[in-house]
Amino acid sequence: MRRVVCREFGPVEKLVVEEEPDPEPGPGEVLVSVRTAGVSFVDGLLVRGGYQVKPELPFTPGMAVAGDVAAVGKGVTAPAVGDPVLGLCGRAGYASAVLLPAASAVPLPSGLSYEAAAACVEGYSTMLFAFTRRAPLNPGDVVLVLGAGGGVGLAAVDIAHNRGARVIAAASTADKREAALAAGAEAVIDYTNEDVKLRARELGGGGVDMVVDPVGGDHAEPALRALRPFGRYLVLGFASGTIPRLPANHTLLMNRSIIGVDWGDWGRRDPAAGAALTRELADLLAAGGVRPPEPSTYPLERAAEALTAIIERRATGKLALTP
Repeated sequence: MRRVVCREFGPVEKLVVEEEPDPEPGPGEVLVSVRTAGVSFVDGLLVRGGYQVKPELPFTPGMAVAGDVAAVGKGVTAPAVGDPVLGLCGRAGYASAVLLPAASAVPLPSGLSYEAAAACVEGYSTMLFAFTRRAPLNPGDVVLVLGAGGGVGLAAVDIAHNRGARVIAAASTADKREAALAAGAEAVIDYTNEDVKLRARELGGGGVDMVVDPVGGDHAEPALRALRPFGRYLVLGFASGTIPRLPANHTLLMNRSIIGVDWGDWGRRDPAAGAALTRELADLLAAGGVRPPEPSTYPLERAAEALTAIIERRATGKLALTP
């Protein structure tokens, strides 16, 4: 097998590709021949040592993969060898083969490519977790999505639209705003030239019911101020590199809520619940109610290039590696 290896925390350019024998699946495990591995912002933070959890070195980044079952361990009755699957692997996905618990390898949804499946898992799982477990979304809610052209942002637009919400998408480039409109947004905001608070209030008929923020930075406070009374502000990450200081008086005076959303930590603490959400996502994808876009793909040798594009926020939609 070939895999991308991080031997020291630092610039992503220090990642190397190494070859080693394929691992053997143990009891309850399956070996997946990886067709595609999703690339995420968190992967870049892990490699640079900037994430709140530091993995033991050396390690291989990559949380989600899609591929075919190559071998099964003792006691595994499903999936079977040859089955196409979608799976969560923690931190091992940038490889041509990966071991997964059998329960974490769910059937690849019909009609979905390996590339789209692997690339969508993290963003779509995060937003499904957000909209069903952390801040249940109601039909007709007006949702403002910041960073709407990125992987998490597009997943937020797609799932919110699917659940009957009205979506306003804020993004920095024309390409990203077009992608958000294609995913189901009814209106967009160019937050490099428009006032997010005023424009969101205008488009939302006086305000919005929910803000989805994977970006942080300068647009966080104006987005908070765009919320209606009893509005909910979802904190998903800080792709801008800046953790905002949100004024607590604006949550008090308007009965607003600030809600943290960390699907990955939740799934690690409760693997059974995490696996159930993955199956729920697979069912949603199979039903065709949401439409993950096809990602831009890179070979393993260009993993650093893909990560840099995400870190620098130059990517529209998702990226993936194809071993």
